[in-house]
Amino acid sequence: MAFELPAQPDPHLPERWCIFDGPLLWLTSDGALPDAQGAAGRSLGGRHFLGCHEGVNLFLAEEVAPSPDRPGQWLPLRQALMTLSANLVPAVARAAQIRQFRHTHRYCGHCAAPLYPHAHDQGLACRACGQMYYPRLSPAMMVAVWRGEELLLARSPHFAPGIYSALAGFVEPGETLEECVHRETHEEVGVTVHNLRYVGSQSWPFPHSLMLAFTAEYRGGVLTPQPGEIEAAGWFSVHDLPEIPRQLSIAHWLITRTARWLRAGRPESGA
Repeated sequence: MAFELPAQPDPHLPERWCIFDGPLLWLTSDGALPDAQGAAGRSLGGRHFLGCHEGVNLFLAEEVAPSPDRPGQWLPLRQALMTLSANLVPAVARAAQIRQFRHTHRYCGHCAAPLYPHAHDQGLACRACGQMYYPRLSPAMMVAVWRGEELLLARSPHFAPGIYSALAGFVEPGETLEECVHRETHEEVGVTVHNLRYVGSQSWPFPHSLMLAFTAEYRGGVLTPQPGEIEAAGWFSVHDLPEIPRQLSIAHWLITRTARWLRAGRPESGA
């Protein structure tokens, strides 16, 4: 397990720090997170223990005043995630989401009294009325729809030019993941699917999504992009895919993995 979540840091373990300054994250000159020495001497506020990740105490902090010059750089969160090694991405995703939660939950939504950290987890408690608040997670499905040796890919108006991806959408209250796959697929492109298979997930800190990836086989319907949501959609041969999202995202993994199954002629065995 990558994360262990004790209430206090283990004094025998080294440290790793996620240091933010507004929308920016500090990375060392070799594109990593700073250790205890890299955090020492900085003017840091909001110091917060996040748990143990890969045998290291993980901390969150905010830069509150300029620090002495040292090798490294401040990067926007998305660029930082693309720079870090893959094993550090979950640590930063956790830090960014806990930071977002603490910034947006300073007062109780029920009685407006201040919130205080809970003793045993990442929750925040209201001492006035007893309400408890926990970091928000927003589950969203992503689905690679296949038909023979073709994949159904689409692009949203906010995508970079030329990029196509799998369909995606947030789960509604009272809805199962499977129902969300069926609903979003029909709403966004007008087709129906069957043979759903869950294949993987990814924590995505923009700002607090949990992406759950599926494959599904085309069942019927005419491809009809949803106005305002889908700019373009089409069936693409797995031997000639368009440009897809970068390797960091689960969309890249889902599309390339599904295309590999289809090229091998055995989509049912991979998902």
